[in-house]
Order: sequence, then C-alpha cells, then structure tokens
Amino acid sequence: MSSSAFLRCAAFVAVAALAACADSTATRAPADLGDFRLGHNIVIADNVQEGPFSRDLDIDRIEAAMQAEVDARLRRYDGDGLYHLGIYVGAMVLAQPGVPVLFAPRSNMVFEVFAFDNATQSRLNEEPMRIIVSEGLDNSVPILGSGLTRTPEEQLANLVENAAIQIEDWLIENRAWFAPKPGQTRVPFGEAEVEAQGETAREAAEAFGAETGLLTGQTPPG
Repeated sequence: MSSSAFLRCAAFVAVAALAACADSTATRAPADLGDFRLGHNIVIADNVQEGPFSRDLDIDRIEAAMQAEVDARLRRYDGDGLYHLGIYVGAMVLAQPGVPVLFAPRSNMVFEVFAFDNATQSRLNEEPMRIIVSEGLDNSVPILGSGLTRTPEEQLANLVENAAIQIEDWLIENRAWFAPKPGQTRVPFGEAEVEAQGETAREAAEAFGAETGLLTGQTPPG
C-alpha cells in the first residue's frame, strides 16, 4: 500500500471510530447552579498570542465563536440572580498539518475568566481563573493530528466547546457563589439586552469592562 493510501485509510478509520463516541460531558444536563443566570458575556482576544506553527484566525472569529459557545452552554440556567463573565483569550495554537506519527501537533487555548455579581457590583474571584484547553483525543486523529483532517474553523469550534465546558465546571465548583439571596429581585435581562450586546460587543466590552474592572482585574474607578 502506498504511503498516501495508508494515510487516507488511517484517517478514515480513526475519524469513523471517533464519530461513534459521544461526548457525555458536552451533552450533559444543566447542574444545580442556584440563582445563576448569565448577563453580559464579554470575550476579548485583542492581544491573543499565536503559538509556534499555528494557523492564523482573526480576532473577531475567535471572540464570536467563544461568546456563542458560552451563550449556548450557560444561558440554559435561569435563576433570579444576574452574573456577568469577562473572558480574556491570551494565547492560542491552531495546529498546522504535521508529519504523521513523528509530529502531530494539537490545538490549544489559554484564557482567563472573571465572574461578576450584578447585585453586589463586585467580582466573585479577585484573581482571574486561568484555564488551558486542548481539542483532546476525541476531537483529533492521534496519528495524523487535526491539522491534516480539520479546517481552522473546526479546530476553533472544538476549542471553544471545551472552553465553555471548563467554564461551566468552574462555576459548578463554586456554586456557593450562586446561593439564593433572601429577598432576591429578578433583574430584567432578556433577548433585547443580549441582542444589543451582540450588535455592539466591542462598545459593551469597553464600557462594562472599564466600569467594573471585569476584564483587567483592576479596581473599578471610584
């Protein structure tokens, strides 16, 4: 068998096997997060650093993909509280095609998260939560690497899905933040606000981030 035929065969077998496996983490039901309800979901990737041998992908696509995936995962929760997230993407590698077996690079992303309580107008974590995600074995072909089998958009989709799962896991680990408050009044935050955020994401990020210090970790201006 020629080397090219071998690679095609290996890719087909590996992809077929992986397609048969469902990711139970990605499809799990919402956990008990008390009063949690997602308000602003601000993603900034202005200064993202590309790792060595990374494919290029523009900032707007990174921000939009991360925001959409976090929305899809966390807007399933509908408590009476209102909590905002600031997500800063610091570094990323979208794996290029590599040499099979010897060098099969994998995509990775490094980002930091702040959570903000609308009721108290304060951050829930004083230090940013740093998270590192990769596409994982279930989203790549170990022999070949995802650079040979997936487009940059598919690689990014895998990364942001895993990122949203990790953010949800982090919130679940800190569910005490979202314990129902006596006399809690539900603050309106519906489709109109979400749509407005999507239409003016940059302006919303700059205004809300500057006002609250949500993204920078700085003390809000007095």
